[in-house]
Parts: sequence; structure tokens; C-alpha cells
Amino acid sequence: MCAALPLFAAAQPSDWANYGRYAEANAQLATNPDVVFMGNSITDGWDDSHPEFFSDNNFACRGISGQVTGQMLCRFRADVINLHPKAVVILAGTNDLALNNGPIEIPHIAENIISMAELALAAGIRPILCSVLPAGKYHWRPQVEDVPGKIRALNKLVREYAEKRGIEWVDYHPDMATEEGALRPEYTYDGVHPTRQGYDVMERILAPRLAPYKSETR
Repeated sequence: MCAALPLFAAAQPSDWANYGRYAEANAQLATNPDVVFMGNSITDGWDDSHPEFFSDNNFACRGISGQVTGQMLCRFRADVINLHPKAVVILAGTNDLALNNGPIEIPHIAENIISMAELALAAGIRPILCSVLPAGKYHWRPQVEDVPGKIRALNKLVREYAEKRGIEWVDYHPDMATEEGALRPEYTYDGVHPTRQGYDVMERILAPRLAPYKSETR
């Protein structure tokens, strides 16, 4: 889950980006995944909640709990590009807003996400950019104020980039957010992380965007 990391501390002192988390899984892949999912605990928990969504569709989950966009950008080549997928789903940024690695300005969070998208494009991989999920507050970082407003601001920057570059943009908010900008209670167990019902909604929204990248034999 989005476990809080000490400010400015690394997940592992010798492996800040946690390359080791998926090193063995990457080496053991028999075939290239059609789609890789890059993200934090929301992506990490997706595979735990509904593993068949990944295994039955030749998708690879590369989410790591607690990570910020800088860590994902560091390991993007190892955990995405080197796997040679057709597309990558990027769902990132909420832990930056929650100060998991210390203060960072919202435009810089967007820049990290944009850099991942540009790396994917340069490698011939289609990026699919997702909105940060709604949240009313971060229970592990209660001092962060106006979480819905910060999420809206980050999503606006990334959406504008996606539209300018002709990149797929997936917005979960119309179906998952309350009027106040929180995650609807029927889709979460702690206000931030989805339940299986929440992942079902996300899969329904995302499925049409993934269809062009799925192998015909599946």
C-alpha cells in the first residue's frame, strides 16, 4: 500500500528506485507483455486484487508501493522499455503530492510523468496516461492540505500535455469521484486505494484503450 516513507529517505539505501523489486520477474519473462502498467501502490494492488486481469491479457504489473514519479522515471527503462511492450499505462503522482519523498512542485511532478511518456514514445511504445485517482486526504500525511485541488491541478497539466501530443488520456474522476473530489466510498477501503469494485470500474474505463494492443491470439 502507499506506506509513508520518511521524508527524503530511500526505499532501500542502496536501491532508491527499487530496481530489485522486478529484476527477477523481468529476467524470467518468456514473451514480451502486450502492456506494462507503471505506477505505485494503486497499480501494485491491482495485480493483487485481480491477477487474472494481468495474466489472462498478457499484461505486466510494475507498480511499487509508496513510489514517487522520480523513482518510476529512474526505473522506467528497466521495468518498461526493456520489456518491449506495445503500450504502457502510467498512473502516477499521488505519492508526490503526499510528500513521500519530500516537497516537490506540481509542475515538476507533471514533468516526470511527461518524461516517462516521451521515453516510451522514443522507444516505439504507446503511452496511456491516467488521471491521479480522487482522494479527499492522505491518511498517512494529514498535514497535506487541499488534496482534491492538488490532484485536479496535476491532472490538468498531464491532460493538457496528452491532448497536445495526441496521447491517450484516461480520466477516472467522472465515475469515481464525489462532488468534493474524494474517492467514492464504495470504491475504496481507506480513501486512497481501490477495492476490487473500484478496480472493476477502472478496468471498464480502461479496457477500450487497451484493446488495440492485445495480441490477437488471446
